[in-house]
Amino acid sequence: MRGAYFKESFWTTDITSTLGYDTLLQHMNDGRKNCKEFEDFLKERAAIEERYGKDLVNLTKKKSCGQTEINTLKRALDAFKQQIDNIGQCHIQLAQTLREEAKRMEEFRERQKAERKKIETIMDSIHKQRQLQYKRTVDSKKMYEQRCREKDEAEMNVSRCNKNNMNQKQQDKIYAKLAHSKVTAEDADKTYQQNINQLDKVREEWQKEHIMACMFFENQEWDRINYYRNAVWTHVNQLSQQCVVVDGICEEVRKTLEGCIIEKDIEHFTEGHKTGDKPPAPIPYENFYNNVRSTTPVIRRAPLQSASMVPDDPAYATVGSFSAYQ
Repeated sequence: MRGAYFKESFWTTDITSTLGYDTLLQHMNDGRKNCKEFEDFLKERAAIEERYGKDLVNLTKKKSCGQTEINTLKRALDAFKQQIDNIGQCHIQLAQTLREEAKRMEEFRERQKAERKKIETIMDSIHKQRQLQYKRTVDSKKMYEQRCREKDEAEMNVSRCNKNNMNQKQQDKIYAKLAHSKVTAEDADKTYQQNINQLDKVREEWQKEHIMACMFFENQEWDRINYYRNAVWTHVNQLSQQCVVVDGICEEVRKTLEGCIIEKDIEHFTEGHKTGDKPPAPIPYENFYNNVRSTTPVIRRAPLQSASMVPDDPAYATVGSFSAYQ
């Protein structure tokens, strides 16, 4: 059971004071400011999500990842890059969702501001009216008291006049002043009572408007807190859903990785790129000198010619078995 309401808790005994109303108004303005802060928070978070999402998308487009892989691992890596792109798109979509939430918060905040402006206009008017009427009442009271003092003084002068045996002219003047003071005192009294009555009407009207303003502010505050709480709740739900979506995307990557069979990839590479099934023969040892003997030709010297074999040529001179060019 509630024990405190705005309409019961923001009064002051001073009829000219606006402390209670000002306190409420400041609180409502603070609430609007808090909504604006959350709205800005959502916009900043949206900008972060969008940048991150775009960076992920660009990463998958510009950065290779296992470009030369083949068969099942290649398919798994292609799926991995595609799912990273999907994650990026999810963050971009989340950014758009957050901006829409910020827009709704802005519309709610501005709607409450416009509705409250009507109440503020009424209250400002009634406050000015109350202040003006209070001033009139205070001034008329002062005038009434002044006229009463003047009447009392005139009555005292009449009393002294009767005792001091003044001449007729002076007495007439004093009696005329007394009569005038009675009239002005009565007029001041009527004006004062009229202003008192009018001030009471203004006070009653102000109290009624103040109660209505308190109830309106309380309802707005109820709506604001409820909307703010639900907005934060929705925001964290969106983040949770984002985690669920990303986890689902990651699960798809895990499934493709489960389909990566090492034996098949190795067999696929082997069948597609094999260069032969026979290894080279052993390289024999070859002795250098054996190779030299076997490859160097043997030069055999011809038998010496006898003297008779020397040509009959004067260019030759023969000495025993030796011949030389002359």
